[in-house]
Amino acid sequence: MNTQNCDVVIVGAGFSGLYLLHRLRGLGYSVRVFEAGDDVGGTWYWNRYPGARCDVESMQYSYSFSEELQQEWDWSERFSAQPEILEYANHVADRFDLRRGIEFSTTVTAAHFNEESQRWTVTTDKGESLSAQFCVMATGCISAAQTPEFEGLADYRGTTYHTGNWPHEEIDFTGKRIAVIGTGSSAIQAIPVLAEQAEHVTVFQRTPNYSLPSRNGPMTEDYANSWKDNYAALREEQRHTPKGALGEFRNISGIGAADDERATAYEERWDRGGSALLGSYRDMLVDESVNETAAEFVRDKIRTIVKDPQVAELLAAKGYPIGTKRICIDSGYFETFNRDNVALVDLNDTPIDRITPNGLATTGRSFDFDAIVFATGFDAMTGTLFKIDIQGLGGATLRDKWQAGPRTYLGLMTEAFPNLFMITGPGSPSVLTNMMVSIEQHVDWVTDCLEHMRADGLATIAPTLPAQDEWVEHVNVVAHRTLFPKAASWYMGANIPGKPRIFMPYVGGAGTYRKICDDVVADGYKGFDFLPGTDRVAAAE
Repeated sequence: MNTQNCDVVIVGAGFSGLYLLHRLRGLGYSVRVFEAGDDVGGTWYWNRYPGARCDVESMQYSYSFSEELQQEWDWSERFSAQPEILEYANHVADRFDLRRGIEFSTTVTAAHFNEESQRWTVTTDKGESLSAQFCVMATGCISAAQTPEFEGLADYRGTTYHTGNWPHEEIDFTGKRIAVIGTGSSAIQAIPVLAEQAEHVTVFQRTPNYSLPSRNGPMTEDYANSWKDNYAALREEQRHTPKGALGEFRNISGIGAADDERATAYEERWDRGGSALLGSYRDMLVDESVNETAAEFVRDKIRTIVKDPQVAELLAAKGYPIGTKRICIDSGYFETFNRDNVALVDLNDTPIDRITPNGLATTGRSFDFDAIVFATGFDAMTGTLFKIDIQGLGGATLRDKWQAGPRTYLGLMTEAFPNLFMITGPGSPSVLTNMMVSIEQHVDWVTDCLEHMRADGLATIAPTLPAQDEWVEHVNVVAHRTLFPKAASWYMGANIPGKPRIFMPYVGGAGTYRKICDDVVADGYKGFDFLPGTDRVAAAE
C-alpha cells in the first residue's frame, strides 16, 4: 500500500470540515478531506426526512467568516428547511472552491499515531493510506444514527426508514399506513408532514417531549437587513452569549417573580416562537421551582391544543425539567393529534414486543404497517469517533480510553493522542449552542494552534493528564449545578444501552467557554505539552 503525505487530514465535510479546509488551505497547508457521503453538508446531507428544519434562526445559523458571503446569501424563511441549508452548504463549497481536495463516498476506517515519525497514519475503506502531521475529526456530534435491535426486524416485509439516514429521492406515502417510533426532535418535525400524506400514522411514544412552536414564516426584507446592516457587531455579540444566539436570554431571576409577570413573559415568548421561552429567566435551568412554572405553562398549552384530554396528558412531558433534553421546535406537532388519521400509543403502558412480518406487536396489540419510520436518534458525541479505529501512544485505543465516558481537555483534544483534534467534541458547549458559532470558534482555535506550532518548529501537541482530569471534573461539577442531569437524555448517553451515564457537553455557555480557551492560549497553551520537531532536536543535541 502506497502511503501519501499531507499536513492535515480532515474527517468530515459538513460545516466544520468545510471551514477547516478553507482556513488551512488559505494558510498554505496541504489538506485531504474524507467524507462518507456523496457530497458536502454533513448532518444536512443525511437528515432529509420530511419536515427537517433548523431550530436556530437562519440569519444566525450561518458562517460569519466572510462578509461577502453574509451579504450575498438570502434566506427564504425565518427557520430554514433542510433543502435550503444543504443548498447553502453547496454554495459555500462552490464559492470557495472547496470540493477540490475532498474525497467523497470515502470512509476513514483507522487513524494510528506513529511515535517514531510523530505522524498519523490514516486509512480509508478505499485502501488508501496517508501520513499526516495532524488529524482533525470533524465528524459531527449527532451523526451516528441509532436503530434499536428489535426482534424480528429482519423479517419485516414492509419498508423501513431512519430519520437520520433518509433516502435522497422523494418518498410518496400516499395511501400508506405508517408507524413512527420515537418522539424526539426529528419525529416532532416529521409527523405533521407524514400525517398530511399518509392514510394513517401511528406514533409510538416512550417519553413525551417538551416542544415549542417555531412560528416560522417567510423571511422579511426588513429583518434580513437588520442583520446584514449590522452583522459585524451582532456576530461579535453572538459569540459571547451563553447559547451563541441573540434574542433569547433575559438576565433576570425567576425566583419570586410575580405570577402575572411570569405569565406575560412566557406568553410573549410562546407567541414569538423558537426556543426563546427557555431564556425567560437566567435560572430556568438551575432552579427547579422556576423551571416547573415554565414546564407547566407548556403542559397547559398542550392541554388547550389537543382536543382529547387523555391524549393531551400522554403528550404532556412530566418527570424531568423542561430544557434538560434538547428542546424541540415544531410546526403544528400537537395539533396533528387532532387529526382522524393519527393515533398515539404509549410504550410505557404497552412496550414494543417485536417487529412482525406485517408490522409490529406491543404487549397489548398487533399492528399492520406498510412502512416503519425509526426516529430513534443517534449515538451522540462519541458514536462517530468510535466507528474509527483510533490508536494513540502505545497503541492505546480511543474506545478503551473512553470506556467510562469521554475524557477531553476543552473538548478539543484528548490525552495520549498527540495532534488529534476534535471539532465540538465532548467537553465543549457544542450541542447546547448555536452550532455554527461553536464550529467557527473551534476551527479558529485549531488553525491558530497549528500556526503557532509551525512558527515555533513544534512537531506535536497533546493535553497533559492533570489538565484533562481537571477539565473533566469541571465539566461535571458545572453540569451538576444545573437541572440537566435530572433527565435521561442523549446528552447523558441514556438513549444507548450500555453507554456510560456522563454529561458530555459543557454547560458553562459559549461565551464563558470562549474566554477559557482564549485564556489557555494567552497563558502559553496552559495544560498542553509540545514536542519539537526532529530537526530541532538534532540541532539541540
